[in-house]
Amino acid sequence: MFEASVTQVFAAAHALRGYKGKCENLHGHNYRVEVTVTGPSLDACGLVADFVDIKAAMKRVIDRLDHTNLNETPPFDELNPSAENIAWYIWQQVQSDVGEDTRIARVKVWETDNCVAVYLP
Repeated sequence: MFEASVTQVFAAAHALRGYKGKCENLHGHNYRVEVTVTGPSLDACGLVADFVDIKAAMKRVIDRLDHTNLNETPPFDELNPSAENIAWYIWQQVQSDVGEDTRIARVKVWETDNCVAVYLP
């Protein structure tokens, strides 16, 4: 099995609805996102997936989130903007953009250097 990963960053604010503690207040993070694709074989060029394609698909979704208040940005205007939900949303958007031939194995979203949430489809 082969894997390839692309990492990008974005900054955004959010407040966790229904949370009791300081994260219920509006605050910001410098998020780091890693998308990992996997496959049992390589293409004719020796790639499991083209980094350029993955990076472009990630950029399209991250550009919609960067420097926003996530609580005011769909789908997080209704969906709680937890790191777990952000990872799921990025997976959904990137997977639909790269198509069926590229399988995303996981999406990691770091809120801090020490706190990461992972979505495994």
